[in-house]
Amino acid sequence: MTRVSYDAAGVQTLLAHRYPFLLIDRIDVVTPGRHVVGSKRLSAAEWWANSSPTAAFPFVLVLEALAQESGALIEGLADVAAGAVAYFMAANHVRFRNAAHAGDELTLDITLRHWRRGVCRTRGVAMLTNGAIVATAELTTIIRGGAAS
Repeated sequence: MTRVSYDAAGVQTLLAHRYPFLLIDRIDVVTPGRHVVGSKRLSAAEWWANSSPTAAFPFVLVLEALAQESGALIEGLADVAAGAVAYFMAANHVRFRNAAHAGDELTLDITLRHWRRGVCRTRGVAMLTNGAIVATAELTTIIRGGAAS
């Protein structure tokens, strides 16, 4: 199986978000339509850090990064046509555990749980490179504009 990776420019082809609200630096498709892993390097120069190296990455932005990455799953779903758009709808069972700070790298892991009639339910885990879990959530995304709508 061929592993597909998207760098920063490739991520912009998948997602409609742009700076400063694009919260993913890289996406690796582990299993198309089933499992993606992304990353976000946190810098003190970013808008949320206020130039402080001790600033914590806001938990709501961790959740947004997971939601953005869940949109990357639509590339590999069998019955989704080209040009389909993913819209984030809901987050359930959200748990925030450890803070991420400037200088950390956040790993975002999204796994498909359920797919039917344009509704995609996923499980997201955000963790640091040392294995500490930052957040977990069950996300709901709807797909519109393709064959699944």
